[in-house]
Amino acid sequence: MSLVELIGQADERGLAASGLACLDRCVPLLGGDDEALRPLWADLATDTGDPGQWAGLLDQVRGKLGGTGGFGPGGEPGADDSADGAGEDEAVSLARRMLDAAPAERSGAGVREWADACSVAALRIHQLLDPLKDAADSLDAHREGRTEGMSPLVAAELRRQVTVLELLAGHGPAGLRPALEVCTEGRRVLRAVVSRRSRRRG
Repeated sequence: MSLVELIGQADERGLAASGLACLDRCVPLLGGDDEALRPLWADLATDTGDPGQWAGLLDQVRGKLGGTGGFGPGGEPGADDSADGAGEDEAVSLARRMLDAAPAERSGAGVREWADACSVAALRIHQLLDPLKDAADSLDAHREGRTEGMSPLVAAELRRQVTVLELLAGHGPAGLRPALEVCTEGRRVLRAVVSRRSRRRG
């Protein structure tokens, strides 16, 4: 089943987990650590409690990650007119938008739109940061199941997105822990990519 089909069939918890996982893997671009989004993951595991808790936790996360970036001094993306610099700036901007666009409620149409947007943004981030060129003109083809010409980082990100949605579809709340493990692996990969690019730029 393609990524687009999985998103289309996912329930609200699966959609929220999918969007959150995409954002979490890209947290290194915002200067966040491995625990930055952990409270939101914990909230996804609950079915009871204050419906407004998700919104409150989002505000806390935004406060911690506000004004940070992964590439430049002082927490700001590095100013660079090179193609690499422009790509890094766009990657940071996309990660920021994922966080800013997170819905105040993890239910309803808003969470589906967010999950879909995060999917595209995370794939684009990996495309921008992959030293090997992705042959596709559009990421839509990859999301619809056509995987020819994918660069390694994009292919790995696509697999992780599919895996998270399959885990939540197959196991419900019990799928959150293995989904988080998949996310942690992807975050480490992206952090290593960010580190290598920063060293290369001096």
